[in-house]
Amino acid sequence: MENSILQMFPSPYREFWRRTAEAQEHVQEIRLRAGRPIVLHMDGREVFLTGQGAFTDSPLEACCAQDRELSEMLEHICHYSPYAFEEELRRGFVTVAGGHRVGVAGQAVLEPDGSIRTLKNIAFVNIRVSHQKKGAADKVLGRLYRGGRLKSALIISPPGCGKTTLLRDLIRQISDGGPHGAGLTVGVVDERSELAGSFLGIPQNDMGMRTDVLDGCPKEKGMLLLLRSMSPQVVAMDELGSEGELKALRQAAACGCRILATVHGENRRDVEQRFGLGRPFWEGLFGLFIVLGKEDGECVVRQMEEGRGEFDQNSGRLYDLRRLPRAGDLVSASAGGADKGAAEPDAYIGAAGR
Repeated sequence: MENSILQMFPSPYREFWRRTAEAQEHVQEIRLRAGRPIVLHMDGREVFLTGQGAFTDSPLEACCAQDRELSEMLEHICHYSPYAFEEELRRGFVTVAGGHRVGVAGQAVLEPDGSIRTLKNIAFVNIRVSHQKKGAADKVLGRLYRGGRLKSALIISPPGCGKTTLLRDLIRQISDGGPHGAGLTVGVVDERSELAGSFLGIPQNDMGMRTDVLDGCPKEKGMLLLLRSMSPQVVAMDELGSEGELKALRQAAACGCRILATVHGENRRDVEQRFGLGRPFWEGLFGLFIVLGKEDGECVVRQMEEGRGEFDQNSGRLYDLRRLPRAGDLVSASAGGADKGAAEPDAYIGAAGR
């Protein structure tokens, strides 16, 4: 099975994990804690594994992870040369073939200056299973273009509502080009290896034919590096968080780049208050704001709002998108809000997780 999670486990353990691997498309995370029940996050709910690797809803029937199993799994992931992966362990995660990310926690080994040199006695592992949902951005993509010209967009979302999945597919489609506009050169700063899922520098996810990926680099430094070295027309990053990153985004915008970014938040007001920056600042950077949420366990687009600035033809227009069917479906939704005569946008419905 291509990109199967079975590759992360030594051969003696693969039979136990086979059923989980067969259900890989539904698994978002695998949580392993020494001496504690193995927990899977599947389709937005918790599932445990029995001693035979079968699924159960009861923690009383669950199999517990053992120190030896965690140690052998990590040695296998690090190709039995943990020193070669010391830098990755220092950051707290290792990305493996297929783009799956293995987060670790245990005892920190510190340098004299107090920085983390590496981790040892690892007793906690979180496997984030990589999922690329091609077509996830189909019904949102058209709103990012006006007359063949791409707008900058900010995706606002609480955790687990599909913001990374949506951003990843936007990058792919904008890079390749299509009916809405010609393909553009996209520079991706992938600090935590979640967008491209790079393994040995090679993206494991399809990021498009005109995309350049800077893996494992802090976003603020990475954006400036890409501007100097790769001349992107679009700069993309996941989980905007610091004042320095905002300054780098403004510099990229001043160089003529379009910006694609995500940020944690419930809505625009939440983001504005958390950063202490008002609406004029954000509308100076972004021409479209996409707010994601979750209803009945399904990821939905709650709102799409045009920014002002160069796209003031439709400024102030707010769309409320109704929830529609099951995860994975892409469907049209009727627009609510002030302008009933406006073209009705489409809703993105995606599975929870990355």
